[in-house]
Amino acid sequence: MLRWRSMLFAPADNAERCAKAARAGADAVILDLEDAVAPGAKPAARAALAGAVADVRAQGVAATVRINAPWMMAVEDIRAAVSAGGDAIMVPKAECPHDLGVIAAMAAELRGEALPIIALIESPLGVARAQAMADVPCVAGLALGTEDFSLAMGVEPSTAVLDLPARQLAMAAAGRELMALAVPFSIARFREEEAYRTVAGEAAAYGVNGAICIHPKQVAVANAVFGLSPAAREEAQRIWAAWEEARAQGLSVVTLDGRMIDLPVAERARKALARP
Repeated sequence: MLRWRSMLFAPADNAERCAKAARAGADAVILDLEDAVAPGAKPAARAALAGAVADVRAQGVAATVRINAPWMMAVEDIRAAVSAGGDAIMVPKAECPHDLGVIAAMAAELRGEALPIIALIESPLGVARAQAMADVPCVAGLALGTEDFSLAMGVEPSTAVLDLPARQLAMAAAGRELMALAVPFSIARFREEEAYRTVAGEAAAYGVNGAICIHPKQVAVANAVFGLSPAAREEAQRIWAAWEEARAQGLSVVTLDGRMIDLPVAERARKALARP
């Protein structure tokens, strides 16, 4: 089960930026073959992908490849991503569960085993189909493309238009215990750290568990917001230990520091401990 607090974009045809992204502290780097690469540079970007993946993974960071939207260039992108040893594939403009299933099947056939898929949802139709896409085998996460979603709605990217789809993606992802990378904030506003931190914290409170980023400043905030602090980890460990002791004694409820610990509370602690 993938659990990435932050994913940072880098154009696959720019070795310097890929290397810099790998050192930025993100849990995963998105090596982009789509919007960040000019149409005429796509073949060169594919050719550079193996080196970029190797450089990213050498830093202990996961390498995800964002392919182009189905289907004209996607097939070559998938071949390149699998050949390069990418850890996951991000599918942009995701709207169709069937398409995700086909991409997953293609990647599995080329690789010889399943490859995680992240659905980048960038339209109202995609949001409406989020649960169906979450149900597709191999889908490991749902991400919200804030700029393109706002464009499709015909408005500026703001929390007002992005909050509801972020909540919907969080709910769809939670149903399958997937990543929900859906901070309702324009990624272009990377200089507004405190505003971003506030919005990310509010999103975390309703189930968003990670973010896609275009700048290391966003990475640092996302890691702090969606990670587990030492104090929170210690508390979760205490809760889980108390619950395990209670179960060993045949009890279904236990009190810890005046707080009732039952199954839902214990399960929240267990899930929290699985976070980075």
